[in-house]
Amino acid sequence: MNYSPKGQDVLVPVPAQKKFYGKGIPGIDVKELTGKLIVIEGADGSGRSTQIRKLVDWLEASGHGTVQVGLKRSSLISEELERAKEGNVLCNTTMSLFYATDFADQTENIIIPALRAGFMVLADRYIYTLMVRDIVRGQEPDWVKNLYGIALVPDAVFYLNVPPEQLIRRSFAKKQALDYWESGMDLGLSRDMFDSFLQYQDLFQEHFMRLQEEIQFQIIDGTRSEKEVYATLKAQVTNVLAGQSKLST
Repeated sequence: MNYSPKGQDVLVPVPAQKKFYGKGIPGIDVKELTGKLIVIEGADGSGRSTQIRKLVDWLEASGHGTVQVGLKRSSLISEELERAKEGNVLCNTTMSLFYATDFADQTENIIIPALRAGFMVLADRYIYTLMVRDIVRGQEPDWVKNLYGIALVPDAVFYLNVPPEQLIRRSFAKKQALDYWESGMDLGLSRDMFDSFLQYQDLFQEHFMRLQEEIQFQIIDGTRSEKEVYATLKAQVTNVLAGQSKLST
């Protein structure tokens, strides 16, 4: 399946003022959030973490304070979430609420204070991964959207697109094993983990492309070299800092 974006990239203004997807967090004045929220999305093995490290080094060398966030990084619940996943028996709703709590804690205690201080916040995945994970596991889309109504709309979202066949090679080369949850084994797609991984990632990317039509994030070809991907991301973040962002049309 071809997941390349259609059309050409165009520059659009970055909103001058932050806003929430839903009702947000009470008592937060979005006018005070002067920093930028940049999200890098993509499956395990797509190169997200590597690219974020390179962007952080560049931004800080350029005088921009940075803060990093990501999944399972809440000091409140991340360890409990990791332990809960170890048994491979976590039900879908419980897992959804675990991740939502992890995200809410980081939003209130890391993301918002950092944006208020004018920092660049780089997110190694955001609510989009969490929403797609929930939806492919049977959660109602409206319930999921309401669950993440506390999320701020990012200044830019970049999705590193890598085909499942390449993801499996990268993941196995790095870890010498596949993750139960990232392989979708809980969905019963296949008894074989490799086959389940391919089916799950294909399904995951299909739903991400549907989400792209609504969110309008930038799709980046993650099959290129690390240097080429970084050059593209650096140029895109430069646009964000200049008050404009490139989005796929």
